[in-house]
Amino acid sequence: MKPEVAIMWFRRDLRLVDNAALYQALRQPYPVIPLFIFDTNILDKLSNKNDDRVQFIHAAITNMHRQLLGVGSSMWVYYGTPLQVFQQIMEQFYVQSVYTNTDCEQYAIDRDKHVADYLQQNGASFHSFKDQVIFDGSEVLKEDGTPYTVFTPYSKKWKALLQPFYLKSFPINPISNNLWQGSEKAIPTLAEMGFQPNHTIFPPQQVTNELISSYHLQRNFPAVNGTSRLGVHLRFGTISIRNLAAKAQQLNEVFLNELIWRDFYHAILYHFPHVRAGKAFKPIYDQIEWRNDEAAFEKWCVGKTGYPIVDAGMRELNTTGYMHNRVRMIVASFLTRHLLIDWHWGEAYFAEKLLDYDFAANNGGWQWAAGSGCDAAPYFRIFNPALQTEKFDKNLAYIHQWVPELNSFDYPAPIIQHEVARKRALEVYGRVLKNKMR
Repeated sequence: MKPEVAIMWFRRDLRLVDNAALYQALRQPYPVIPLFIFDTNILDKLSNKNDDRVQFIHAAITNMHRQLLGVGSSMWVYYGTPLQVFQQIMEQFYVQSVYTNTDCEQYAIDRDKHVADYLQQNGASFHSFKDQVIFDGSEVLKEDGTPYTVFTPYSKKWKALLQPFYLKSFPINPISNNLWQGSEKAIPTLAEMGFQPNHTIFPPQQVTNELISSYHLQRNFPAVNGTSRLGVHLRFGTISIRNLAAKAQQLNEVFLNELIWRDFYHAILYHFPHVRAGKAFKPIYDQIEWRNDEAAFEKWCVGKTGYPIVDAGMRELNTTGYMHNRVRMIVASFLTRHLLIDWHWGEAYFAEKLLDYDFAANNGGWQWAAGSGCDAAPYFRIFNPALQTEKFDKNLAYIHQWVPELNSFDYPAPIIQHEVARKRALEVYGRVLKNKMR
């Protein structure tokens, strides 16, 4: 007779502490199998077989596996499609229930529906919980029940609704009480999945109180170590958003606001399916006549536009998988306003390169820069890279780090003059928006 079990399906919540779904799974009566799936529906689309994000996930899973071995259990890790994996598990066990944490991206929504339908057809239940945000899309609404599309009133309502229990950790101790006990299962190696191991050093999971306390003073200066670099850990859930928000609430409201932006952009995905599908939040912006010059795009990608702050940012991204947030805004504005290249191109490039890539935040940031998003920069606000440099890298410390040839003949002339680009962007954007007003 097949054993009866429950399954804890990890996805972007790669930790054994303060995990909402794991807490719920361990409270039900059946032994819990900890499961992770290297999803071939996702991995097969990655052309870069040195992808650091896959290595990060693999390292996080390996760390969880070691912790579970210490209490007589282990991670069950598969390489395949989720539906195939659950079919395989159902051949071995009577699965009573599956517990997981909610993901609001479109692929995840579709995937979970297919898996939940399959489980229901086979007598198993599917339970999904909020874990990667403080408030989900249905919780912070206007008085009339409609969603906010501007950040400031959203953040005020968010803070007004916040009660201590929203930031309380989910206790999982002792974790071994209700875990499936058995022999160790081997984790597929990166090589077995077609990826090449490398030795990338990832940002630490901890951030000091001192950095959070001074965040509002230092966050805009890319040459200063003034940001947390926790994006990759929030993206894959190796740290708890609740613990971080609780610390931010005590130490720095500006830092807390950055976490609220995450909730805001996830709420936008929840309420506006056309954004999840890749459309402009403001549909009129889908009519922009982009130039989409491939040669100019390539220069932007490799950091050879002749605008030092832009080139420094792109080189930092290409080298490290990270870019300072202020610089992200500058390079995105430059691509969409100066070069008039479709924001989707930049969004896709960031999706390929960023360690902390998160669809909600990436899409929200790019649409903000392009003017097409909710609460976005107006079309007539066009960053001047020289002024941005003067304000945020006055001594060129960041630029010299990434553009050492700045003052040599090897450095290219500007790809376009700022005033020419500004005038052209105003004309192109203006034509579309004037048509809207007619």
